[in-house]
Amino acid sequence: MSRKEPLPPRGERVGARRARAEVVFARLRETYPESRTALTHRNPYELLIATILSAQCTDERVNQVTPALFERCPEPAALADTPLEVLEALVQPTGFFRQKAKNIQATGRVLSERFGGVVPHTIEELTALHGVARKTANVVISNCFPEQAAGIAVDTHVQRIMRRMGLTTAWDPVDMERELVRLLARELWNDVTHLLIDHGRATCRAPRPLCPGCPVADLCPSRDRFELSGRAAARPTRGARRGSPAKAE
Repeated sequence: MSRKEPLPPRGERVGARRARAEVVFARLRETYPESRTALTHRNPYELLIATILSAQCTDERVNQVTPALFERCPEPAALADTPLEVLEALVQPTGFFRQKAKNIQATGRVLSERFGGVVPHTIEELTALHGVARKTANVVISNCFPEQAAGIAVDTHVQRIMRRMGLTTAWDPVDMERELVRLLARELWNDVTHLLIDHGRATCRAPRPLCPGCPVADLCPSRDRFELSGRAAARPTRGARRGSPAKAE
């Protein structure tokens, strides 16, 4: 995420920023009414393991791996008992497979021995598991235990779009989560990440968003900057206007 992303509009009070955020997410809900996690899962255990595997990997790739993994390891005890080299082979396509295999095996062991094979419901308990940081814990809670939501899962889409929208001043994901929790109504917390992931993939892309047609463009302080840069990029170079080929970049 570039540090050229804007701060909230100058002079905008917190109340005005909160009102703008409400309109932004109301429109995103209308635009992406089926927004939900792209990770295929049938229960909290499967979502937890899939989310651990999704670090620095696409959801699509994780979904290709997990059917065979969960057929071999349908519950935490089986995951704990599976030889590490077998787990490594199963999760290898997700990248960083040796560390991920160690993490899910250790998490399976803790779930089995400490929690009776049941995925815990709190941030504190989840982040004590191997390979589980606050973002992963929030993903599991928001999807499987939404009534116990304690925060917002801040991934790269959330960071990028909230900065572009001028709805946060933070750079660190934990600081950004604290700021967004104060800014957004609690009933939004479980939807924020899903909506922004869908919007980030469809429209507010990195490095250049597709501002024309964006459902919240009129509320975004970055729109003019990106539209101007897009027009500048589309203009021919001086050499090209004279008929000579433009220099390759």
